[in-house]
Amino acid sequence: MRTNNVIRKTLIAAGLVAAFSVVPFAQVAAQDAAMQKQSDNQTVPDKTADAWITTKVKSELATTKGVSSTDLNVSTTDGVVTVTGTATSSTEKTKVAQVARKVKGVKSVDTSGLTISDTAK
Repeated sequence: MRTNNVIRKTLIAAGLVAAFSVVPFAQVAAQDAAMQKQSDNQTVPDKTADAWITTKVKSELATTKGVSSTDLNVSTTDGVVTVTGTATSSTEKTKVAQVARKVKGVKSVDTSGLTISDTAK
């Protein structure tokens, strides 16, 4: 009797372990499927290059006199830099575009989402 009880408990425990070990794999599979849907067909090196360009543009804007980079958001997709946020003047908006264009790997710069604030800082 005791042996049957031990075997039964062992089988139940093994079944629970097997059942619960599948859950993480199902979550990973679901995340992979979601990531593939979100993928814009960029390769890993392309995505890395875009991240590098974004970082470099942000760095250049932060160190450029006459540019208030705290109100700017920068993103890059396939070498196209998009700058959004608020500029203090049209001169600053132009300077932002010029600085971004000088970064190696930038194909073009979109500042259409960059608005000019009504109040001067």
